[in-house]
Amino acid sequence: MITEIALLTIRKGQSAAFEEAFANAQPIMEAARGYIQHELLQCLEQDDKYLLTVRWNTIEDHTVGFRESAGYKEWKKLLHHFYEPFPVVEHYKRIF
Repeated sequence: MITEIALLTIRKGQSAAFEEAFANAQPIMEAARGYIQHELLQCLEQDDKYLLTVRWNTIEDHTVGFRESAGYKEWKKLLHHFYEPFPVVEHYKRIF
């Protein structure tokens, strides 16, 4: 199992619209092969900043299976215009 981590900075004044769009986009990710669970956290100090963590069976389930799927095209359409700047996405494995 791997964990995808993305720090999302949303354009000023767009947090409510982003959250609504994310609620609509969740089922796309949840339907992807290898998806386990996710969590979207909002920063307390900066309400336009979020942390997305997603658990996948393998890194390929995310980088190939999800990102090359038809669903990902819809995901991008729903969410990518909210990011400023575009997020860095990294993958982590559990050590302990």
